[in-house]
Amino acid sequence: MKKALLPLLLIIPAACTQTPKNTEKSYPIVDSLLRVMTLEEKVGQTVLFTSDWTVTGPSIRQGYIEDIRAGRCGSIFNAYTAEYTRKLQEVAVNETRLGIPLLFGYDVIHGFRTIFPINLGMSCTWNPGAIERSARVAAKEAAAAGLHWTYSPMCDICMEPRWGRISEGAGEDPYLGSLIAAAMTRGYQGKDLAADTTVLACVKHYAAYGAPIAGRDYNTVDMSERWLREYYLPPYKAAIKAGALSVMASFNELDGIPATANRHLLQDILRDEWGFTGFVVTDYTGIPEMVFHGYADDDEDAGRLAMNAGVDMDMQGAAYMNYLADLVRSGAVKESTLNEAVRRILTVKAKLGLFEDPYRYCSPEREKSQTLTQENKAEARAVAAESMVLLKNDGVLPLKKGVKTAVIGALAASKDDLLGSWRGAGEVESVPASILDAIKEVTPVVYAEGCQEEGEDRSGFAAALAAARGASQVVLVIGEDCQWSGEAASRSDIHIPGVQSELLEKLAAAGKKVAVVLLNGRPLDLSAESETAGAILEAWYPGTMGGYAVADVLFGDVNPNGKLSVTFPRTLGQVPIYHYAKNTGRPYRYTGAKYESRYLDVPNEPLYAFGHGLSYTTFKYSPITLSADNFSGSGNLEARITVTNTGTCEGIETVQMYIRDLVGSVTRPVKQLKGFTKIALRPGESREICFTIDRCTLSFYRADMTWGPESGGFKIMIGGSSDNVQEASFSYEE
Repeated sequence: MKKALLPLLLIIPAACTQTPKNTEKSYPIVDSLLRVMTLEEKVGQTVLFTSDWTVTGPSIRQGYIEDIRAGRCGSIFNAYTAEYTRKLQEVAVNETRLGIPLLFGYDVIHGFRTIFPINLGMSCTWNPGAIERSARVAAKEAAAAGLHWTYSPMCDICMEPRWGRISEGAGEDPYLGSLIAAAMTRGYQGKDLAADTTVLACVKHYAAYGAPIAGRDYNTVDMSERWLREYYLPPYKAAIKAGALSVMASFNELDGIPATANRHLLQDILRDEWGFTGFVVTDYTGIPEMVFHGYADDDEDAGRLAMNAGVDMDMQGAAYMNYLADLVRSGAVKESTLNEAVRRILTVKAKLGLFEDPYRYCSPEREKSQTLTQENKAEARAVAAESMVLLKNDGVLPLKKGVKTAVIGALAASKDDLLGSWRGAGEVESVPASILDAIKEVTPVVYAEGCQEEGEDRSGFAAALAAARGASQVVLVIGEDCQWSGEAASRSDIHIPGVQSELLEKLAAAGKKVAVVLLNGRPLDLSAESETAGAILEAWYPGTMGGYAVADVLFGDVNPNGKLSVTFPRTLGQVPIYHYAKNTGRPYRYTGAKYESRYLDVPNEPLYAFGHGLSYTTFKYSPITLSADNFSGSGNLEARITVTNTGTCEGIETVQMYIRDLVGSVTRPVKQLKGFTKIALRPGESREICFTIDRCTLSFYRADMTWGPESGGFKIMIGGSSDNVQEASFSYEE
């Protein structure tokens, strides 16, 4: 393997979370402006409208320029390029009464121009440092194009593969998701938000947007307060604690109240408990949509509800622009409430340095020099390779170089699909190689399309079979069209679409061991493919440099080390399926008894468990050694395990620690991720890993909803995936 060994990366169990201290700096310009602003000018700062993009470049809708000039619009999203944002900023600064600069936002989700793997893919690196670097690259490119603000990180925990937006998040686990949310926030905002290479992070979609009933986007969410706090809220809180200064309210309702008017979420938890000092923005037209929810009489009523609940900025809904001034005049909204919203928005603009220099982000020189650099592309290639998960390998991978290879599948030749959904300002023209192109640079290739990713056309099967028969090794690239995931892209069927799997069956029946490469944005039902394929490499949508990254892994230049951040079910009927499920009163004990919690037609276990991911080498785990059999609240416990590379090549392993609380005042999951370590080992090398367990590691929301541990017995589980662990027991005394 050519990949250099990584240093030890230790992620210890999470510390007790505290409410961030309010160290808010005072900005005199904000107070000065609030004293002289008219009611209409105040309302204008709460209005966010969109720019557009045509074949000739960026454009602004008719009337919006006049709205900016009149002080009726204080922020614009979807406007980028240094030249264009400067023109809009000049209108705000030079042609308005008070010269308040605009705030420019954009969906920079997994890269701006240099596109990284989709977020679900990046989460499979289990490497917060690499994810932070990806956000740093995205921030530099976006800031150089005139942007101040990104609508990321998406902190929505999700165990629902039907939901298209699972592709934008970090998977199913709150511990891993929290580390990633904080890492992305740090990457975007850096150490100095006023630097011209940073952008404002926006925590979204607050809250619990990743749990829509039936996996249908925008659908209702319903869960207990306990479940919400323990499993869904932690990543949002982690991003706030990392310094994020904007939050986006989600489309969904929660406990019968739309998030856009949910005071419990926006005030009680976000501001009062967590100490959030930034501003809250709606999602696109979130305020008027409350009429369709059946929660508001009309747009005016919706505006009243949103402002009084704690929403500071209205994205594209126009409810604030049209009705908020009159709502204040009538007393339906207090002017002090509006003042606080405006103060928060202006303070963030001040933190970004926009009052000192409103054009600091508008540099065509930086836009050219800092975009799609060799360094950025090298980082994207490395992260893409690290994000890939080897689901299965019957000795087919790595492939041999210099050997005739059949590459099959329409997706193999596609550059567009490598970018995935929400690809920022990424362009197909910037993708240097498809998977097919990259493999051609490594080994002789015969290519056949075989079939498209959709439809029933089998006319290409014969050519694909002929190509495979004439080659020594076969790569089949299959999956979903990149537009089949992301917003408004829910699916009721999570099989690989079209006749792609049928083509795999034909190739296997012809006696070929096929290496399957998957391009997809969600967990899929791969039960049939896992029986047929010789190897399966989950590549997700790997981004600008994804073609080369796939080739790096297929041919062994990079040893795959990605681990699943989300469970892959055997069938859709198992969904929702996740690793921190509970035991029930009649757990399945594999005895054949009828009256147990099980299915009649499939096992309870997933096809590929959370944390699963193979390597081209193998690892052996010793038994766990504990520093003691018990400990108390004033101390801690050390758990040690030795991991040995028992294979023939160097590799990287993610050592995962799970905890089970055996008896609680409320029932506890069968396992919870509480720590992990990434280590690099040469063949035959061993390393002892130590995890520290303290009272914070064992804490949860107890029966009275206080946060803390309880005395009793525990299991600790350490291994290479959630379903392949060593176990030991200990007790804790509070």
